[in-house]
Amino acid sequence: MHFIDKAVYYQYIYSNFSCKGQSLYNIALFASGRGSNCEALYRALSSRPSDAAIVVVISNNSDAGVLEFARSVHIPAMHISRKQFATDGDFADSLCATLASHQTDLIVLAGYMKKLDAAVIRRYRHRIVNIHPALLPKFGGQGMFGRHVHEAVIAAGEKESGATVHLVTDEFDEGPIVLQERVAVDPTDTPDTLAAKVLIVEHTLLPRAVALFVSHAIEIDHNRVVITHETIHENRDIFDTHT
Repeated sequence: MHFIDKAVYYQYIYSNFSCKGQSLYNIALFASGRGSNCEALYRALSSRPSDAAIVVVISNNSDAGVLEFARSVHIPAMHISRKQFATDGDFADSLCATLASHQTDLIVLAGYMKKLDAAVIRRYRHRIVNIHPALLPKFGGQGMFGRHVHEAVIAAGEKESGATVHLVTDEFDEGPIVLQERVAVDPTDTPDTLAAKVLIVEHTLLPRAVALFVSHAIEIDHNRVVITHETIHENRDIFDTHT
């Protein structure tokens, strides 16, 4: 079934995007590029009143489009790069202080091209998610990002690809999987056309995953993610944007 009305889609997601009367659920988003996933998440959050908000956007790239977008919608936008600090420890301390000052509940990595320091990962254990443009555990790990992923998928002759939202651990792309969505790889696909397909999926998958955290529907059991409830998952056919 085709999903037509994006406003209805977001309204349905965030009818369950609630902390049930608790204080605002604060999201810090990290990105290195233009920030289309940041914009998609922001639009979803803004489509109706909710208990969650992106409270700060952080980039390692001072020219990143994501910072410009954040400023345009009045979200604090910060350029914080390892190059600005004498030691790894100073860099990690700055990130942790920034996250603490914004009372961060969840960190979202959306096209962030740097590995988070172990100190940040420890402090926010099970509260950091990354979106990856492939079906992990395939086509993950160091060096597997952006166009490189899609080139590898096509070179391997895969019949499907997709996107994965997973928890972040000390190793690249090895954390427990939260959600995945598949797309077909057509014989005529190029890395660019496949990237475009996957990006459409990312823009709906990431808000779904974030909604799970905000509604306290995520539990970790023996290094596996257990989804305790997800109304959208039970009705996912009405949100199919690519069939």
